[in-house]
Amino acid sequence: MEYKDYYRILGVDKNASQDEIKKAYKKLAHKHHPDVAKHTSDEEKFKEIAEAYATLKDPEKRAAYDALGSQQAGREFQPPPGWETSFGGQEFSYEDLDLSDLFAHFGGGRRSARQQRGGFQMPGQDYEVTAEISLEDAYKGATLDLNLSLPEYDQNGRLQHVPNTFKVRIPKGVADNQRLRLRGKGGKGFHGGPDGDLWLNIKFRPHPLFRADGHDLYLDLPLAPWEAALGATVEVPTLDGSVNLKIPAGTNTGQKLRLARKGLPKQKEETGDLFAIAQIVVPHRPSEREKKLFKELAESSNFNPRSHFR
Repeated sequence: MEYKDYYRILGVDKNASQDEIKKAYKKLAHKHHPDVAKHTSDEEKFKEIAEAYATLKDPEKRAAYDALGSQQAGREFQPPPGWETSFGGQEFSYEDLDLSDLFAHFGGGRRSARQQRGGFQMPGQDYEVTAEISLEDAYKGATLDLNLSLPEYDQNGRLQHVPNTFKVRIPKGVADNQRLRLRGKGGKGFHGGPDGDLWLNIKFRPHPLFRADGHDLYLDLPLAPWEAALGATVEVPTLDGSVNLKIPAGTNTGQKLRLARKGLPKQKEETGDLFAIAQIVVPHRPSEREKKLFKELAESSNFNPRSHFR
């Protein structure tokens, strides 16, 4: 039979990990699939890639393949004596077999070589989509209706786009840019291969009031000059309703005022904090009375906010 260098076909080292082999296969399979490739020769290349992956992804088959030793690609060879008994005790007739048939039989399949040829299993592809949710969804949890058109292989191995509609439960406590894995919701497997997974990349929509940093929230809190100077109790919004916050006298712009456990929940019964960032603001169009009072304050106060410049 003709020797094929499966490692060279996938472009990986002989010591490559299973994860490296899987990544190399998916990259090459997508590139050379007949429905997406530009050259007619890619169909044979695609089958060769799938054949190599079918062997190297299986630890037992890979060990048996490695035991064949180093051969010259394309050269006729025969497995060494005793090879078959060292791996499962199976007896093979090497006549009319090629390398892919050999490992199909090695895997315990009962179909003939003709039936096995081209009947390789191929796992469905994994896909990633972005799921935009509101901070309220992250706070309480939500159910999303996803309507996706995902590429899938039909029974003839052709790639096609198939509409997929399903509900997804977003648990409370998810974070911005977190990835959620939906097992078996990706591309369909081919010839009995397992279905791929769908990964949701969680993205928070901009909120008119809050900014998220992990599970903490930040809110710009406008304060009148007299509230910041004299202290006050003001109403502050949270994702769970408004609360009263005591403003210490002498609060400055940029000062953080912490509301414990008023941020986003975490998935271990914990909750982030809400930080109100003081922003001292003045009337945009002060009345004559306000102008007079501000002028009296300026004339009577010795406060110099730029004394540290000296």
